[in-house]
Amino acid sequence: VHLAESGGGLVQAGDSLSLSCTASEFTFSAYDMSWYHQAPGREREAVATITTTGESTVYADSMKGRGTIFMDGAKKTVYLQIHNLKPEDTGVYYCVAHLPYYPFHDYWGHGTQVTVSS
Repeated sequence: VHLAESGGGLVQAGDSLSLSCTASEFTFSAYDMSWYHQAPGREREAVATITTTGESTVYADSMKGRGTIFMDGAKKTVYLQIHNLKPEDTGVYYCVAHLPYYPFHDYWGHGTQVTVSS
């Protein structure tokens, strides 16, 4: 299983950003997909999740109204668009594939750094 994130970088507060995660070497459609955010010195937090079918999404309070998670099954890619970026959005964003049934494996990407300047 390989997850490759991209799209991070240095942006200014108020800007928008689109993160991408492309999967390979596994059955993409069998997994729920999430984006996690790890701010400096903080625990990783799930900020957005989309189910295998793409029909259901869940957002952390910090992302509601500003973030959109969606997927392109043909490209095996999941995206996270974030609008109105804030300095507290700074950190590493990880793409995670969750197998929603036994053995419930999680697979993590290496992450992409986002830095929001005020």
